[in-house]
Amino acid sequence: MNLLIVGGTGTLGRQIARRAIDEGHEVHCLVRNTRKASFLKEWGAHLIEGDLCEPTSLKVALAGITCVIDAATSRPTDSLRIKQVDWEGKVNLIQAAQQAGIERFVFFSIMSAEKYPHVPLMEIKHCTEQFLAESGLKYTILRPCGFYQGLIGQYAIPILDKKAVWVMGEASPIAYMDTQDIARFAIQALVQPETINQSYDIAGPRAWGPYEIIRLCERLSGQDARVTRMPIGVLRGVRNIAQVFEWGWNVADRLAFTEVIASGTALDASMAETYAAFGLDPEQIGTLEDYMQDYFGRIMKKLKEIDYEKNKNRKSTRKRTPFKSSNPS
Repeated sequence: MNLLIVGGTGTLGRQIARRAIDEGHEVHCLVRNTRKASFLKEWGAHLIEGDLCEPTSLKVALAGITCVIDAATSRPTDSLRIKQVDWEGKVNLIQAAQQAGIERFVFFSIMSAEKYPHVPLMEIKHCTEQFLAESGLKYTILRPCGFYQGLIGQYAIPILDKKAVWVMGEASPIAYMDTQDIARFAIQALVQPETINQSYDIAGPRAWGPYEIIRLCERLSGQDARVTRMPIGVLRGVRNIAQVFEWGWNVADRLAFTEVIASGTALDASMAETYAAFGLDPEQIGTLEDYMQDYFGRIMKKLKEIDYEKNKNRKSTRKRTPFKSSNPS
């Protein structure tokens, strides 16, 4: 099939692209900057320059395409607001897909989006789900709640660097999953008839609380964490200040999302029926313990190699004579 992936340069999107290519699909990726997406081209994807906020570019991008996987979302560093990318842009994409006669449309939302109407990103995701369901397209909506990959910057690196690990509010347990495994659900959705016009929560093997993750990282790294708690009231205060200034709007929207993961309400779901619908084996889904063990194993090995090279250079320096060599005249 001819597959268009939107958001192919993101943490999740690149894994979807890689898996689709490995499984023999003809993969096209909609990108705003072809230079930054060059790695996708090296993998075998065809790059199409375009923008969700430019409807004319979407018409060109969808020519000859049979299926779409939308894994795009706005980033805190984007100049555009969440509403422009995650709502107006997605409406543009869905309408363009209708006009192009797309056979299957897979959309990534967020677990429990409908429960947080006061959080901009969650409200927009929920509204997009409804818009897609009413579009007449054959769709599948996937709702993951977190990626293993995001935990590296949040926990692993600060612990290794002996910096503070921030824990927000009541610290909700979250059933994270490896993006490589989430990508399998996206590709399977294209070929499993049972998933047509259905929505699925996507949860990892178990929900992890922040302190459980911290203890896991401490054990694997052999280092103690410096934990700093941030009350939810402080987060709300910072958000209110950021909303005053135009440059802080994206920051304010993102801070609103932190209330979801600081609410104390677990983000988790039963997956038995989901695995059956997608024809996937839960035993093949990676655990957080294995993911972190692999990460710290590679990092600790690298650190030992660096220490070895430093020690070798020190010994080499000590062996050198303190006297300058002179050339005979």
